[in-house]
Amino acid sequence: MKGKKGEDRAVRYLKRKGYRILERNYRFKHWEIDIIAQKGDTIVFVEVKSRKNEEFAPVEEAITPEKIKRVVRASQAYLLSKGLYNRRKIRYDVILMVDERKEIIHYEGVWRNT
Repeated sequence: MKGKKGEDRAVRYLKRKGYRILERNYRFKHWEIDIIAQKGDTIVFVEVKSRKNEEFAPVEEAITPEKIKRVVRASQAYLLSKGLYNRRKIRYDVILMVDERKEIIHYEGVWRNT
């Protein structure tokens, strides 16, 4: 499962969990956020990683410090552009999927905006 198919699956999962999808593939400069959602009064920035299998490395290793930095920068741009900076709760989540496992692993609040 690659890219769009993984993100489509993540969106369906989030909707079933009561999230409202605000944006998909939000881009600012060289940075991107896969999914921006809202649950209650919290805006959730979601990084989605999917792989067909884990032959070469666990899917969790795809979340690097550089990737985190890029998502945080893009989220700051999004919040500023929408007039939401410092006015709402925010959270950063990661959704991991591996085809051969047939499961979705959802980590909530995996890092903070620092």
